[in-house]
Amino acid sequence: MNGVSGRMGYRQHLVRSILAIRDQGGVELADGTRVQVEPILVGRSEAKLKELADRHGIEHYTTNLDEALADDRWQIYADFLVTKARAVAIKKAIAAGKAIYTEKPTAESFEEALELARLADAAGIKNGVVHDKLYLPSLQKLKRLIDSGFFGRILSVRGEFGYWVFEGDWQPAQRPSWNYRAEDGGGIIVDMFPHWNYVLENLFGGVKSVYARAVTEIPERVDEAGNTYTATADDAAYAIFELEGGVVAQLNSSWTTRVNRDELVEFQVDGTLGSAVVGLFGCKIQPRNATPKPVWNPDLADQHDYDGDWIEVPSNDVFENGFKTQWEEFIRHVADDAPNRFDFLAGARGVLLAELGLESSTTGRRIDLPEVTLDGAKA
Repeated sequence: MNGVSGRMGYRQHLVRSILAIRDQGGVELADGTRVQVEPILVGRSEAKLKELADRHGIEHYTTNLDEALADDRWQIYADFLVTKARAVAIKKAIAAGKAIYTEKPTAESFEEALELARLADAAGIKNGVVHDKLYLPSLQKLKRLIDSGFFGRILSVRGEFGYWVFEGDWQPAQRPSWNYRAEDGGGIIVDMFPHWNYVLENLFGGVKSVYARAVTEIPERVDEAGNTYTATADDAAYAIFELEGGVVAQLNSSWTTRVNRDELVEFQVDGTLGSAVVGLFGCKIQPRNATPKPVWNPDLADQHDYDGDWIEVPSNDVFENGFKTQWEEFIRHVADDAPNRFDFLAGARGVLLAELGLESSTTGRRIDLPEVTLDGAKA
């Protein structure tokens, strides 16, 4: 596990996924047997690694990635590094013949992301990319609604994601400073568009075109050492995606917005037979035959309680941590040859959407997305 001292690597992948799997006795396979997990922590600071290992009862840690990759005991390489460092480390893991599970984006450019997919395919190694948003309780409920035909014909998707990230002067920023430096791999399009790509293509249809506007709303921030720096990466992005089947998705992503919604992300899906609004956990619906009939009248205050017209969808299943659930799927893929939906090629599609989103913002044009295969991008 490379990069576990970072926020996501530590909280979601180490503590809430691998250690939780270890504590439950491993992952159950198709024949009823269980396979256990044992992590080795890899990073640059031996002191940090030792502190994490001692805190969680982990025996193995090292600052030498090459030695860990050369050791046959470790069958899966997991990457949670900053984006700039990821492709180099993954190529080493491919050369070592390891199965690989990685955060997104898989690389800084589409060509490099596609190269990783090709190298992994040529080496015959199993590979997976984090698609955590699909495992959110709300999106699992939404998927059930879609599969049941609740919406009829889906017309549109509208999404709002984000919150105010402090500039770092009078309050410390709650995101690392590299997120706001393009030269270090930062930017909200690079961060969020790979997420939006897999959410859209797995729920509503593949992305056919993108029109985006990326902006840097806060031009100057203060880093972890208290030094002022110039923000060179976009911190807000406004985009329209055309999907297969004619669905239009409008998604706003911002680290410069103050939250006035139930959760930090919210999607509204409108269809001919009904609509739904989902966040991280909540999911509420309004069917066609229970839709109110608003009338526009700017002369009188509207006393109608529109929020009260929505019906909360019950949690009929137990939804575990999404990162843990996908980790269990990938471990079954490695140990039991179970199906794996989200490989490096899926990751490359997400990187391509981010790349073309930035191009759209620069040129002011709507850009069509090609089909992505291991052979390349085809118009």
